Amino acid sequence: MTIKLEYPEGATPLDPNELGGLKYKHITTHGELDELEQANIASGLRWLARMRRKDILSDDFAIELHRRLFGEVWDWAGAFRQTGKNIGVDPIQIGIQLRDLMDDARYWAEHKTYPPKEAAVRLHHRLVFIHPFSNGNGRHARIMADTVLDRVYGTEPIDWTAGADLQKIGERRTAYIAGPEGS
Repeated sequence: MTIKLEYPEGATPLDPNELGGLKYKHITTHGELDELEQANIASGLRWLARMRRKDILSDDFAIELHRRLFGEVWDWAGAFRQTGKNIGVDPIQIGIQLRDLMDDARYWAEHKTYPPKEAAVRLHHRLVFIHPFSNGNGRHARIMADTVLDRVYGTEPIDWTAGADLQKIGERRTAYIAGPEGS
């Protein structure tokens, strides 16, 4: 069976090779894929709740987190994308840019450069800009930012959606994707 995905505005399309990495070949709709990914994310969040690792501001942790959030669905989860997308740095720059971001985030935390939520939003913004993975970058970046707020700064997570579902097309999703320019 072939999966037919209809992408919401601003979503990053997968190329045929990336779609071939889907572990469940019976999936045929975006709704089915969303449900499967959400179940995997829930599993990843349970792992995160049990995890005692201290060095979360590292590229290794960011990669492992993506693998835990999406690895039950995609063969390539936790691996850097190999293709150009509608967003993101050149694939050859991903490792360098991710390492630089994590170095910066550690510096921000150690030197109290920004208030906690600003540091988390900056981390999120740059992580999405780098767009290290073929899919799941926004969800990964939000979870990473919230994890940093909790584990590094000891503060509450950000309410990214104000109760809205970013998977559904609407004004809230459009504003989220547009970032500060859309506010």
